[in-house]
Amino acid sequence: MKVLKGQDILALGFMTFALFVGAGNIIFPPIVGLQSGPHVWMAALGFLVTAVGLPVITVVALAKVGGGMDALSSPIGKFFGGLLAAVCYLSVGPLFATPRTATVSFEVGVAPLTGESPTALFIYSLVYFLVVLAVSMYPGKLLDTVGRFLAPLKIIALAVLGIAAFALPAGTIGEAQPQYVAAPFSQGFINGYLTMDTLGALVFGIVIVNAIRSRGVESPQLITRYAIIAGLIAGVGLALVYISLFRLGAGSHEIAANASNGAAVLHAYVQHTFGSLGSGFLAVLIALACLVTAVGLTCACAEYFSQILPLSYRALVVILAGFSLVVSNLGLTKLIMFSIPVLTAIYPPCIVVVALSFVKELWNSPVRILAPVMLVSLLFGLVDAIKTTSLADRLPEVVAHLPLSEQGLAWLVPSVIMLVAAAAFDHLVGKPREALA
Repeated sequence: MKVLKGQDILALGFMTFALFVGAGNIIFPPIVGLQSGPHVWMAALGFLVTAVGLPVITVVALAKVGGGMDALSSPIGKFFGGLLAAVCYLSVGPLFATPRTATVSFEVGVAPLTGESPTALFIYSLVYFLVVLAVSMYPGKLLDTVGRFLAPLKIIALAVLGIAAFALPAGTIGEAQPQYVAAPFSQGFINGYLTMDTLGALVFGIVIVNAIRSRGVESPQLITRYAIIAGLIAGVGLALVYISLFRLGAGSHEIAANASNGAAVLHAYVQHTFGSLGSGFLAVLIALACLVTAVGLTCACAEYFSQILPLSYRALVVILAGFSLVVSNLGLTKLIMFSIPVLTAIYPPCIVVVALSFVKELWNSPVRILAPVMLVSLLFGLVDAIKTTSLADRLPEVVAHLPLSEQGLAWLVPSVIMLVAAAAFDHLVGKPREALA
């Protein structure tokens, strides 16, 4: 029986970690650290629950069913499961997340050096997606290119930044903003939720499993075990990165007191600590972080759609990279404006399908539970999505007073109520246990 060597398992864990850490993950914690002041570690705890806990749990859930999101959503039927998977892949793939990796890395790492202009963005994104295309063409070698080369470079850069955050603080911790004084854990929880890493985990599951299979491992039990280990290694890595970035932000009050986002905090800290080399270091760090994530998303999307469309994997890689190149040139502001409502709407049913996958043996028929609970989570997720748009003032007044509505979690309580009702109905009706097989 083929098994992975220790160094292969470590490389797999590094690859999984590197797939998750994009620019957004590096930018969110510093601003939370800055704004939470003395309450930084309580806010960090809330952030870690949703930005580390949920993605790791998702990797474990996918490993149990073989890596594919379609297998995870199979209880709701092939059509609706496929629809959910396609929307999720497109959203965190060529429509939003993949192009955003290019625009974020350009605006954070390159624009301060070259100036912002459509021409500069086009040249950067063209080179960027040519690299993504080249690496994504060989998914069987992903463990070598990402796990053994790009991921270690990324980890070294993050380690330098993380060690500096503790060893070379820029100053003392400042005062907390009112929302963090009132509810630091809740604010951290919400910010971690907005990283959308759980959606990324749904997409990366198949990439991780395929990387294991590329080493000749065929045993489902071993594939599951290795994927879980990789998820745990990635979780530890993410937690260490986030903790160091919280510390960086918390100590940057004197140099970035008026910063409106994490990018500004990072710029201020890196310039203060590393001097003239700061911008170059940050540019390399952000570019590496985004590049690895873009490769993972492109591979995962091409792998998924090659199974349901009459197109080869390599043809889809070319199409996806080309489409992402075009979309990325819309600019970061427009991309974020379009992506937030869509991602806000589809995140709740994705959380539901992951969470309930661990307890499906409790029911006679999983479809009786998953279908109604996912529908309710989607409907109320749409309410949260509308609240992020210009149509927010057209919503009924009662919507504003839903439990947890202010936190962007209006879907949670109705979904739990539906879960209880659906479970009671399933218990009363009984029968098709074989659906669990």
